[in-house]
Amino acid sequence: RYATIHRKLNKRNFRALWIARINAACRLNGTKYSELIHGLTTAGAPIDRKILADLAVNDPDGFARIVKQATASNT
Repeated sequence: RYATIHRKLNKRNFRALWIARINAACRLNGTKYSELIHGLTTAGAPIDRKILADLAVNDPDGFARIVKQATASNT
């Protein structure tokens, strides 16, 4: 019973971790998390939060290019 509960909590915790990492990287690039996600949906770029968090940690230059593309589609 506890295994089922904790599997669901684990998913929730990882999503929160990914969002925190993305938000920190967004702030370094001069934007907000919500603006990035809105810009990606308007641009039609289906990048999930797990991949965005990995890019934010391991490839900051690539993440910066994604942020530029998302902010360009916001305006």
